[in-house]
Amino acid sequence: MKDPFFVPPIPWLSELVQPWSDRLNLPSLPRHIHEVVLSALFYTLIFWPVSPMLSRLLAPQHYNKLSRKRRLNWDAHVVSFIQSTLINVVAIWVMVVDEERKNMDWEERVWGYTGAAGMVQALAAGYFVWDLFVTSLNLDVFGLGTLAHAIAALLVYTLGFRPLVNYYGCVFILWELSTPFLNIHWFFDKVNMTGSRAQLYNGILLLFSFFSCRLIYGTFQSFCVMRDMWTAVNSHPTKVSIAESPVMEFATQESTVQAWLAISYVMSNLTLNSLNFYWFVMMIRAVLKRFKPNEKLAITEAEVDLSSIASGVSLGSGAQRRKQDKS
Repeated sequence: MKDPFFVPPIPWLSELVQPWSDRLNLPSLPRHIHEVVLSALFYTLIFWPVSPMLSRLLAPQHYNKLSRKRRLNWDAHVVSFIQSTLINVVAIWVMVVDEERKNMDWEERVWGYTGAAGMVQALAAGYFVWDLFVTSLNLDVFGLGTLAHAIAALLVYTLGFRPLVNYYGCVFILWELSTPFLNIHWFFDKVNMTGSRAQLYNGILLLFSFFSCRLIYGTFQSFCVMRDMWTAVNSHPTKVSIAESPVMEFATQESTVQAWLAISYVMSNLTLNSLNFYWFVMMIRAVLKRFKPNEKLAITEAEVDLSSIASGVSLGSGAQRRKQDKS
């Protein structure tokens, strides 16, 4: 399926990144660099001035009283909510309508490429370009750990432009189906709706989406990608006629997956899956705590943000991490 993005590639921008693309072995990047840039600019506008303006309009009694640090966290959650909602909708749409992607075999899932899946990869990468930019400018607020996460996530998404496991970009984006509910949960706490009926219903949706999308669907898909990567380490795409396969335009008879790359990818995936189970337990505790009578809410960073959850970005897909809230 061709790239359905509403803005076509910008020739001068593609030419600008072409030398870097050749040097870093990212052949599909020039086709999508405009999506990365426009995505980053879009989230920059949401972060400022859209979020401050809307927040002052919709929740003036809460937002106007926040310190600089807490406002930055608030605005970052607004961006995270919008980004996770949009990217999930786009990823699901691509998975439904992209017939070329649906029909990929294991070789095509590893080395194949479609413009639509590349678009999803680019939009996710653009978010982390924004993330890196904002974190760098506000390091005193978000800290070195957040900066390291932004760098690592952006590097992971960049692998999709080799392209490598382009197929799984949309798949792992769906880990983020729980993220909108996580952000809503956070906002309920900030606007004094802790323990409300609305937070209860949202908490149920949060736990259900996290369990089904990350622990069930995500774990199964992690097994699938590890199986494909294991096969690819010792194989070349020679069983498929590259010339006749439209999704293998960037593959060659010499294409392979180096052992170090496969090990790094698989170990990262295993780590993130293990953390998903830990975060789920922490999430249950955090949600239940809000409905215990006569207990003053003391939300710890781990309970509220569970932010690293979003780092599930996992290898080629989406994972948004909410900013640290040490208040």
